[in-house]
Amino acid sequence: MHSFSSSLHHCVFATKGRESLLTWEIRERLWPYLGGIARENGMKALAIGGVADHVHILLSLPATMSVSKSMQLLKGNSSKWIHETFPALKRFAWQEGYGGFSIGISGIDETCAYIRAQEEHHRTRTFREEVIMFLQRHGLAFDSAMLD
Repeated sequence: MHSFSSSLHHCVFATKGRESLLTWEIRERLWPYLGGIARENGMKALAIGGVADHVHILLSLPATMSVSKSMQLLKGNSSKWIHETFPALKRFAWQEGYGGFSIGISGIDETCAYIRAQEEHHRTRTFREEVIMFLQRHGLAFDSAMLD
């Protein structure tokens, strides 16, 4: 028998210092670029969204790729592209960490809808509140200092 794997991950990462550097003009070009990075590296981006200071992406990963490797590829390549494409953003950087949360196949539609509604969602909830919700939902221990 061949090997089969279904590895779906809702990943979240922010700009360094959570600076609001991702303007609408940047985001409308960045989302397709992130999708291209994913595709070129054997991943499938099922949904990409976010606001001025962070990104959400639902990824289907190949069996041979870890979440950390996917984040390294997406963040590293997109950071390079942002610096080359938007020279005024010399200070742009992604935060060091990320959140990676596994989801089941039955959660795809709900997760995609959540990612696509980020603008609306963040009218009432901060990024910090959102991350705490994910950490608690997935039973992950954390120190609040880790969220700064």
